[in-house]
Amino acid sequence: MAKSKIKGKPGKGEELIENPEVLAQQISKTEEFIEKNKTLVFTVGGAIAAIVAVYFLYNYWNTNQNETAQNEMFQAVYYFEADSLDKALNGDGNNYGFLDIIDEYSMTDAANLAQYYTGACYLKKGEYISAIDHLNEFSSRDLLIQARAYALIGDANMEMENYEEAVSFYDKAANYNTNEYTTPAYLIKAAVAYEILEDYEAALDCYNTIVEKYVKASEYQTARKHKARLEGMIKAG
Repeated sequence: MAKSKIKGKPGKGEELIENPEVLAQQISKTEEFIEKNKTLVFTVGGAIAAIVAVYFLYNYWNTNQNETAQNEMFQAVYYFEADSLDKALNGDGNNYGFLDIIDEYSMTDAANLAQYYTGACYLKKGEYISAIDHLNEFSSRDLLIQARAYALIGDANMEMENYEEAVSFYDKAANYNTNEYTTPAYLIKAAVAYEILEDYEAALDCYNTIVEKYVKASEYQTARKHKARLEGMIKAG
């Protein structure tokens, strides 16, 4: 036998919709509250309006600052690509360098990107601590360039013989947005660092990953060769 459905009392929301008298009473109460608390209502409303205005003004200002900074940075990028590293960092007297962009436009995306370029410049100059400091300040939603930044931090640590730190950042680079174009290169770097640390199993895992997952990668044959070498070493040892 089917059970009959028992209707409960309508909720407050249903009463407002179905009963015009209840709705009118609610409106009246709201108007009464506003009348009694005009100062509070207008103060809160004004504060909200001010916050919204500041938000939009900041976004407008930041967009303009970012466009200006990107234009200013054009020459520094040119110097970087030409390996004129001092001019890329400090400018040429007429145009800003990356360090100027970071100082003058600190809240912009352009300044963030300048941190990456600055770190890369210092790495090329052999100033590894400065390279790491600036690369650590860089953050990007661009998956390839963020992975590249991790790898550069790994390179700087390798140069300073901080092999455990190097491995940590090479692993970050290799596992960040895995793909057949960049991941194998970072795995090779990680494997080299692992071998220096005499962690041959971890190094072998790196080579195995390339051989098993990245057959079309240019690093494939290198990985196969070192995989066979390490397997022989581990077996003999």
